[in-house]
Amino acid sequence: MAPPCLKCGSTSDYYTAGLCVRCHRFSPLTVDSCPDCHAWGTRRGNAWLCEGCRGWRRHHPDRADCVICARMSHVNANGLCRLCRKQALWLPSSTHADQAEHIWRWGHQLYFADMFTGLGVRAARAAAADQRRRQRPWPLPARCPIRHQQLVAFTLPRDLHAGNARGFPAPSDPGLAAYLDECVTEHAARHGWDSKVATRTRTGLHILLGLQDTPGAATNASDVATLSVIDGPVRPILDVLAAHGFLHDDRVPTIERWFTAKTTGLPDEMVTDLRWWFDVMRHGHTSPPRSIPRAARTIQAKLRWALPALQTWAVRGHEHLREITRDDVLAILPTSGTPRHTMLQGLRSIFRLLKAHKRVFVNPTARIPLGRGPGRIPLPTPVDDIREALCSEDTTRAAIAALVAFHALSSQQLRNLQLTDVHDGHLQAGDRTIPLAGPVRQRLGAYLDYRSARWPATANPHLFIHYRSANHTRPVQIEWLAHRLGLSTQALREDRILHEVHATRGDIRRLCDLFGLSVGGAERYTVVLDPPDLPTSDRHA
Repeated sequence: MAPPCLKCGSTSDYYTAGLCVRCHRFSPLTVDSCPDCHAWGTRRGNAWLCEGCRGWRRHHPDRADCVICARMSHVNANGLCRLCRKQALWLPSSTHADQAEHIWRWGHQLYFADMFTGLGVRAARAAAADQRRRQRPWPLPARCPIRHQQLVAFTLPRDLHAGNARGFPAPSDPGLAAYLDECVTEHAARHGWDSKVATRTRTGLHILLGLQDTPGAATNASDVATLSVIDGPVRPILDVLAAHGFLHDDRVPTIERWFTAKTTGLPDEMVTDLRWWFDVMRHGHTSPPRSIPRAARTIQAKLRWALPALQTWAVRGHEHLREITRDDVLAILPTSGTPRHTMLQGLRSIFRLLKAHKRVFVNPTARIPLGRGPGRIPLPTPVDDIREALCSEDTTRAAIAALVAFHALSSQQLRNLQLTDVHDGHLQAGDRTIPLAGPVRQRLGAYLDYRSARWPATANPHLFIHYRSANHTRPVQIEWLAHRLGLSTQALREDRILHEVHATRGDIRRLCDLFGLSVGGAERYTVVLDPPDLPTSDRHA
């Protein structure tokens, strides 16, 4: 019997890493039915809900037994679930009893997910209001947030669900509300928003202005984030407020919270030195000894590698990093392998920086040989997985798979690609000009047609976008690329490089020119031709 899924608790369709097929992001893309209306064609990206049921849940958060089908579901004021209400709209009879009798007798008509389109009354009114705003002859004068702030005696959480059901207070400053409406119209026109995004952004801004303790002051980013509980457009609101100077960003960066959580339990003096190292690594240092800021992933990796040693020293009674000697470092290091290599790297990063800034007297990790860590031998990707991604009906997935499978682009290169980088059958990736293969041009052409039809007015210059990034100009996240591709981007890139290694018999110069690798990076792949564990006589047998 398979173990239960760690995310949803399912005991069927176990995949790997404690997750089932429906929850693991690298599992094969599956299609299922909507749990509310049973419409076929939903995917994991929308929590297996169709778009209609997502909106229905947002506008009808109460759950109860439907008065017709008796299913526990989200119901409207008449006690109907969405499936029964949709069925009732198709029936000629208008009485509730006749509709219920027909459904009990003949059942429900199921349908494919997200096949209903049309312009409702609300959307029509929003479009008309947006058109009136566009025809306003004179722009409103610019506004600036007031400098004073009204303090409150008690900070109480606001129940936005109650406000969503009963109504929110009107903005205390109608002039500021009108000015921000004008800002939304201007921002939406510049970034190619559709009317729905602009209308929801105005609604969210009015809610925030009505709940302000100091009317006219800048809005805290943490207050904007609370709109997510009622499915408010947090990112568009933040963009509009930041662009016009009405945002006070009081959010604590994720890496700050991570560092605080990881160093909890260590002695205060040790945490003080680690905080110094953390700040210099994160922000850099402009005066001697100078250093440049490091990436968040680098900081997390270094500290994660050094934490076991730091925690052990704290348990043994060391209060300060100045107390650590070379013998302490040698005693704590593992004997060999990757754990020794990574731990020494983390400790060396901390002590080297603290010694340079005169926070410790000596660097106890100096002159301890680091050696070359045991590398991971790259492995090929199953051909069926590559073929499925390349032949996918999802044009975005097929384009990503083609660029990686044929030209071995990295995730960072994919997310930073811009529309102007693709021209005349060539791709400009950094300082390299790559002639695109025929299958890649075909899939890129199909994706560009889909992109221009789906987001014709977007201002985002990047090649790959989605429904959220189309509203701003920043690139997509690396995690989105892996999720959309359905398998690891790095694994597919390594498969392409391995294919070239076997085709050229390990020509390092060609690997460096073709894929932009360094000599050391190319040697990591050529080891598959001569495995180091085999005797010399067996390698060339």
